[in-house]
Amino acid sequence: MGFFDRFRKPAPAVEDAVPLPPVPTAASIEQSLDKVARLVDAADVPSAVRSRAMRVVTLVRQTLPRLDNLGLGSYDAYSVMATATDYLPEALGAYLRLPRDWADTRPVQGRKTSLMVLIDQLDLLGATMDGFYDAANRTDAAALLAHGQFLQEKFGHASDHEIQLGAAS
Repeated sequence: MGFFDRFRKPAPAVEDAVPLPPVPTAASIEQSLDKVARLVDAADVPSAVRSRAMRVVTLVRQTLPRLDNLGLGSYDAYSVMATATDYLPEALGAYLRLPRDWADTRPVQGRKTSLMVLIDQLDLLGATMDGFYDAANRTDAAALLAHGQFLQEKFGHASDHEIQLGAAS
């Protein structure tokens, strides 16, 4: 054993490693969104909460098929998954665990009630998911524009082409 070997920590055994939670699948994300939808339909929540929560659910569902466009393993793709499986359910759960009369009338943050705080959180999630949905679609929109530019360069203006065809007849 060398001098420095006394100061080195042994590598942790494989069985000591902390297991990581499984990566959410499309099916588990959909299940989480279904659970949120059922929760806001069944619970006694104000319509402002229901509509905002369902906006987030809809945006996540619209984004899921295009998640690859955000880049697998990217912050944006992770945020979409985490919104469905963690951020949205946790925000709603924290609010729903409170008695309605207390949550909707007692200030908890300055003059804001728990209801107002939840609405702010849902608005933030909605705006963020709207941005991710746009980003997920921009890849295909950019491809469409690039193809249009290619066609324009290859064939010129359609009106010029029509004029040439008309003159030939």
